[in-house]
Amino acid sequence: MCSYERRVSMQHVIFEGLPAAGKSETLSLLARFYPQSIVVLPELVKDVATRNEIDIFSQRDRLTEAIVAEVPRRKEHVERAIASGKLCLEESHLGVHLAYAKAFGDKGFIDAYQDIASALPQPDAYVRLDIPIELSLLRQEARNTPSFFVDKEHLEAMLTALQRWHIEHLTNLIAIDADQEASSFLAEAEQMLGLEYMSADAPLDDTFDIILLLGRPAAGKSEFIDFMKKTPIAQRARDYHIAPFEALDDFPILWEKCVEDDLWESMGKGRLYSRRAEGNYAITNSDMWEFLIRRLSQQVSEIISPKGALAGKTLIIEFARGGSRGYTDAFSQLSPEILKRAVILYVSVSFEESWRRNVARYDAKRKSGLLTHSVPRAEMEATYGIDDWFDIAHDPHGTITAQRIEVPYATMNNEPESKDPQILGPRYAAALDELYSLWKRRQPR
Repeated sequence: MCSYERRVSMQHVIFEGLPAAGKSETLSLLARFYPQSIVVLPELVKDVATRNEIDIFSQRDRLTEAIVAEVPRRKEHVERAIASGKLCLEESHLGVHLAYAKAFGDKGFIDAYQDIASALPQPDAYVRLDIPIELSLLRQEARNTPSFFVDKEHLEAMLTALQRWHIEHLTNLIAIDADQEASSFLAEAEQMLGLEYMSADAPLDDTFDIILLLGRPAAGKSEFIDFMKKTPIAQRARDYHIAPFEALDDFPILWEKCVEDDLWESMGKGRLYSRRAEGNYAITNSDMWEFLIRRLSQQVSEIISPKGALAGKTLIIEFARGGSRGYTDAFSQLSPEILKRAVILYVSVSFEESWRRNVARYDAKRKSGLLTHSVPRAEMEATYGIDDWFDIAHDPHGTITAQRIEVPYATMNNEPESKDPQILGPRYAAALDELYSLWKRRQPR
């Protein structure tokens, strides 16, 4: 059975938008509140023009020459920021300047762009701060900087050219409504970037490195992650021993393989991994489960630095396995580097409860009109009807041996179902406190 929730980790993001959309102000605020997490690079064109006292309207050839000379240094700055492990946020990009060049008929930069277009690193995403042209004009007048004022006619031409540029380059463009209450706008930007404010008193020295979050579908793993996301960092570190975290899940990998099967089938070829099952998929190639574990291990190795440091983060790795050897096989296939630093939290519900919650969620989503999928009970039962967790872990908490490595675990009963934080908080804390005690005993002194 497959379900899907996309989680993306980004290293380099560029903000764009009309003049006075709030790019500089937004990035300045983010730099102030997240100095340990991000590096902000100013707008290349404006920085070059200001430093060299260039009029951006009347001295276009001189501006182009200065931009071309600056590109290698900007490339170094971006690469250095990414290598530091921080998120690189950049204000505007040369695709925007190309769009302005087309709007102003600046053939010199249009020709030069062809030579420098591939010189800069490509970002993971472009974020557009979206405001109406009329609001841009009003804000430009209010800030009273005539040397950078752009009129309506040229803004309209620029936006048309910029939109064409994004389409031609197949970019990952994310729009945020910047014409809204400041607090709502900033919260949306923070959520999109995955930023969490961390107070100075957050006890990050006493947090888990890696949590393997296991359990049947709909056992409550996603709810656990959502609860932790909504808990302030200092409180989360103190009460649950979880630092700012990144979550990995093998379902997106699995889903992608099922979608690839659809493509093979549409080409008249045989499906490789799955078959259709009433709007969803059932896995037919049992090697897929080992592939998923090994792919997760690869993803973790890309996150952990060469020195093995997570830089004050917790990594949560979520997956479910069924069958008489599901978890036994998974632990034998995981990277030893993961097992040496991991704890296991198994979220326990019966198969009947797992099935009930799956059906309830499907009905709720269907009623709300959202796209969702369900599978027949026989498919769910064949994959997850039994698992071997309690064959491996006989007690509520303790350690299991995998690849000669002792891994602490805790089994958390998650029945009856609850959405009340007053119930979930103590439930999570009790399990994680036991797990933390076991984990600390394993740490070298």
